Amino acid sequence: MEKESGEIYSKVIRAGKRTYFFDIKATKGNDIYVVLTESKKSSNDGRENFEKHKIFLYKEDFEKFQKGLEETLEKVKEIRNSDAFQTFETSERSKAEISFEDL
Repeated sequence: MEKESGEIYSKVIRAGKRTYFFDIKATKGNDIYVVLTESKKSSNDGRENFEKHKIFLYKEDFEKFQKGLEETLEKVKEIRNSDAFQTFETSERSKAEISFEDL
């Protein structure tokens, strides 16, 4: 069911101060495209604002984008499971656990 704005589908992911939107939309010519939006809550002068960044992904780029994203996420898994990352993560965590009184 298409909405008046050309929106066909929307997926919202809330992650702390950020919210991600994955929207599928249609042009007047009935071509589909994807809009990826990051919305970040911020405060300026005591007022709550939302900073938004958008990426428009057109049908001719879907496969290349998907392949690049899949490769990147696979690399993230490799890195997270590597000994080097485990060592880095442990050393970074231990730095964060030092309190001001310890200094």
